[in-house]
Amino acid sequence: MQLLSFNDYHGHLEATDPKLTPAEDPSQTAVGGAEHLSTTLTNLRAKVGEKSSLTVAAGDLIGGSPFLSGMFHDEPAVESLNEMKLDVSSVGNHEFDEGTDELLRMQNGGCHPTDGCYFPEAPYAGADFQWLSANVVRKDNGDTLLPGTSVKTVNGVKVGFIGMTLEATPTLVSPAGVSSVDFLDEVTTANAQAAALKKQGVKSIVVLLHEGGYQTGTINDCNGISAPIAQIAAQITPEVDQIITGHTHQAYICSLPDPAGNDRLVTSAHDYGRTVTETTLVINTKSGEVMRDRSTATNHLVARTAPKDGAITQIIDKWNTLAGPLKAQVVGTHTEDILGDSGGNRGIETPMADVVADAILAGTDGANEGGAQIAFMNVGGVREDLPMKPKYSEAPGQITYAEAFDVAPFNNLLVSLDLTGDQIRQVLEQQYQPVAARGSRPMLALGVSEGFTYTWDATQPQGSRVVNGSMALNGTPIEATKTYRVGTLSFLADGGDLFTAFTGGKNRIGGPEDLGNLVAYFGANPGITAPASRIAGL
Repeated sequence: MQLLSFNDYHGHLEATDPKLTPAEDPSQTAVGGAEHLSTTLTNLRAKVGEKSSLTVAAGDLIGGSPFLSGMFHDEPAVESLNEMKLDVSSVGNHEFDEGTDELLRMQNGGCHPTDGCYFPEAPYAGADFQWLSANVVRKDNGDTLLPGTSVKTVNGVKVGFIGMTLEATPTLVSPAGVSSVDFLDEVTTANAQAAALKKQGVKSIVVLLHEGGYQTGTINDCNGISAPIAQIAAQITPEVDQIITGHTHQAYICSLPDPAGNDRLVTSAHDYGRTVTETTLVINTKSGEVMRDRSTATNHLVARTAPKDGAITQIIDKWNTLAGPLKAQVVGTHTEDILGDSGGNRGIETPMADVVADAILAGTDGANEGGAQIAFMNVGGVREDLPMKPKYSEAPGQITYAEAFDVAPFNNLLVSLDLTGDQIRQVLEQQYQPVAARGSRPMLALGVSEGFTYTWDATQPQGSRVVNGSMALNGTPIEATKTYRVGTLSFLADGGDLFTAFTGGKNRIGGPEDLGNLVAYFGANPGITAPASRIAGL
């Protein structure tokens, strides 16, 4: 049978994403766009026939999406995936961005509780595919929030899928939105679900896991695959025949030993629909077992030379028409590239994260706004940067409303709160967390606002990396016992991304919504430039 898989789609309908890096794709082919992804899937299925093919995904299909999908709570993304004939997917952390109730709406259909029906004559009907959440259980009754497994029959053989997100999901989303569920250990869950599937007579089993690793080769290599996926794969029961992964926005084709010492495929297909993994699982029809030594996997580029799927084009056009002039409205300007979003290295200070931190400070510094003196922004929450090359139809250097939305799509609120100098130091120290705590991204940097500086020494142990005495505000050393007003996102203030030191803040005051604040900042500061680094050593 043929398994086609992808991950971290994030509602990227339009063909606006960059090429992969030269290390990942030496051919430097232009890739991505839902119209081309759909055609690529159709062409790959044609090799074996639809009856012998399934299409699956490993989470983050929605959430953190560009304007065209995110503005409409990712109904466009689901509509496109329905058209692509996706069969089943695990949930990822971004499926929980708007909470468990909204995820259930995305699965089952219905109009948005606040925005209502975007097309009253054709209300949102939900996902044709099934999201799986084997390790997400309700606190009230212990049931999984969504089904944990799905069994498909291909050419008379039962194939079982176990879908999971990373255990660390509560640290990556707003705590309030997932307060009714627990996230369980990936290995323990997979092993228990595999045993249950085997009791049902299912002997070909695939795990769809929204967690991954990093490697240094091309999209079809496995050079130095890292934690945590290497350790997770080494512990998942040999009853599982393939592990399809995601989350790290990397591509790899690995063959890693299971606990019995037998190699099995561990794959990932990068992000945004720019690559697709084609796996050929050879199954013994008498025993129902996968013949791993004859099974293979390949990552294919989603080249923009592939014809556009007209049905996807109609979906894009429909939502673009609804978006109307708001999408193209120019809200600001910049005079040079301002780079460094969540698609790059999230472990370093970036100019784009610093610009957003400046915007947060501008929205919280007034006497009637919270009185903030310093602001922080997580690099992972900066979903796009601002290159001079136009992204949509704007002139070079113009910032459209759609671009501002792409930078800040999460509907966070700004807050300001009291932190002592030592609490600020603790916040900065929490940029580094062990892999055991934060999974595949142990280093998550913060952008900082203008006037705040410090020095970081990565050679020191956890908790001691902010150089003593290096924190300063406008050149004046930060005092450990003095209180400062700090502006940030509600997500971080609630302890998101494991920045729990924020939760010790006092006198918390709410502020504007982050997108509206960012749009106002761009309007008030024409000709924005890329800030110089405010942190030494990071």
